Amino acid sequence: MRYNLGDEDLDGRLRELVRDAVAGDPDDPADDDLVGEILVTGLKMLRDNNDRGNLKLTNSALKEMRYAFLIFSKYQNVPKVTIFGSARTPEGAPNFELAEGFARLMADTGWMVVTGAGPGIMRAGNRGAGIDNSIGVSIRLPFEASNNEFLHESRLINFKYFFTRKLMFVKESDAFVMFPGGFGTQDEAFELLTLVQTGKAPLAPIVLLEAPGTGYWDAWREFVGTLLDQGMIAEHDLSLFFHTNDPAAAHDEIDRFYGNYHSQRYVDGKLVIRMKQAPNAAQLAELNDEFAEIVVSGSIEAIDITEHEARDDDQPDLARIMFHFNRRDIGRLRQLVNRLNGWAGES
Repeated sequence: MRYNLGDEDLDGRLRELVRDAVAGDPDDPADDDLVGEILVTGLKMLRDNNDRGNLKLTNSALKEMRYAFLIFSKYQNVPKVTIFGSARTPEGAPNFELAEGFARLMADTGWMVVTGAGPGIMRAGNRGAGIDNSIGVSIRLPFEASNNEFLHESRLINFKYFFTRKLMFVKESDAFVMFPGGFGTQDEAFELLTLVQTGKAPLAPIVLLEAPGTGYWDAWREFVGTLLDQGMIAEHDLSLFFHTNDPAAAHDEIDRFYGNYHSQRYVDGKLVIRMKQAPNAAQLAELNDEFAEIVVSGSIEAIDITEHEARDDDQPDLARIMFHFNRRDIGRLRQLVNRLNGWAGES
């Protein structure tokens, strides 16, 4: 059923308005339909007699997302790593120096660095990456310092709400590196892990990085061990993150993840994993043997591009495997991807 206002005259005028106003390919009505539905939602909120506070929240969030999408779209073909960490880490502190060095290493190998735009670890990350390789995703707070000086205004996005800001961090980044920080960093770490663990965000490298002797992530891992001991997480969930004191090891973990793996997509209820090099017959048999418990039915198969992907021109040049994934054991899925990456370059 079409999502509309239920008034034939109003719906017709709305469709005509969208056709006249929407930017993009006039031969592709799909985007026009989605823009029309956004307008319908706004009008339905008006009909629902929402109070002004609800309307202001929705309006601000939508405007923030639109602008953020616009800025990130200019760099959609450049890989990005988000750096999280404390705004209160002073310059010269071991973790500040580590964040700056890690960001420089990533920028030198073709990555852009995304931070929360503030002081501390964020400033270190942007300084290490340099202005030309930095994007800032700022939050307006009454008690924190202003945006750091290593961000160009054309790559700085200011948010009123944490939830829209977090969406951009997760949606637009290809890797995440967590430095020691306060409640905000802990919130970001657990939300990111939750989104990946539940399949609400695609697999990505998540690195816990700290200066030697800090002990911050060591203590965190002890707490996470308690979750494991009490059956609140699974053993394979520990595969979703990587802990190190070495910026080169953090870089290598990210580089290794994308050594073969590219992306994933669900097609007709089955998971398609896209990669540079498909497994050979023996490797495919090994995958089916080792990961049989996460396959609901059938088997893991090497395939050509699906009809849905071809219609969307979605990575047509990549190799693929497909299987009916149980959508629960994401840690095991990460281990499967690790296996595919380990075979990269083998004949």
